[in-house]
Amino acid sequence: MQTVNQWLWVLGGTGFIFLMTSLGAAMVFFFRQSTGAAMQRVFLGFAAGVMIAASMWGLLAPAIEEAEARGQPGWIPAAGGFLLGIIFLYGLDRLIPHLHPASNVTEGIPSQAKRTTLLVWAVTLHNIPEGMAVGLSFALAAQRPENAGLYAGAMALALGIGIQNFPEGAAISIPLRQEGMGLRKSFLLGCFSGAVEPVFGIITVFLAGLIAPYMPWLLAFAAGAMMYVVVEELIPEANLGSHSNMGTMGVMAGFLLMMILDVALG
Repeated sequence: MQTVNQWLWVLGGTGFIFLMTSLGAAMVFFFRQSTGAAMQRVFLGFAAGVMIAASMWGLLAPAIEEAEARGQPGWIPAAGGFLLGIIFLYGLDRLIPHLHPASNVTEGIPSQAKRTTLLVWAVTLHNIPEGMAVGLSFALAAQRPENAGLYAGAMALALGIGIQNFPEGAAISIPLRQEGMGLRKSFLLGCFSGAVEPVFGIITVFLAGLIAPYMPWLLAFAAGAMMYVVVEELIPEANLGSHSNMGTMGVMAGFLLMMILDVALG
């Protein structure tokens, strides 16, 4: 059963990453032109690096430790939850109509929605596991207040994801403006793409309270969902075209930053 303190931490953590997305979306008021293709690849790679490191240290490692503390083999919930997370995101990817900026082919079920709407849904999809990850990390920390390392790890996770959410917010609002959408609407839709983070964070933590013994599974579930996004979307898009090493350097930078945050704050 969740306490008020636990909910405050969860709301604070997921609210922070949503705020960073919104601040990034606000860049549409200052910049009318999108970043160049090379910089866009760097941002995508950076997001991938952060999410890879977050999946490893922020989710899978705590999942294994939590399972072993409960007297269970650590690899079972880590592998099982990871696989379920992949299946969950794969299902959403197949169902929700969306369009990636570098492609003109709509994915998901057939839809007559506008191109701008499909672009927003593409970003919204990979914000879902980010909200789940941060929400669960703070929920676990609140359940184990004697373990200060869990709070530090949750903060590092939120900070790393928040940092990569800033350019992500700009990467959706500015292209929407270029597609002919109004300034305010472009900003609001950029914010909307991040609104799923606190929503899914809260939903996941609520479920975790109902099935507390399965917290290791849920942590690994979020990791699997994040890794699906990385492999299916971020890394391929970061390596499009020539000079793909820019995207690769972005991955390395994101991974390095997340590793430093986790170790330094932990």
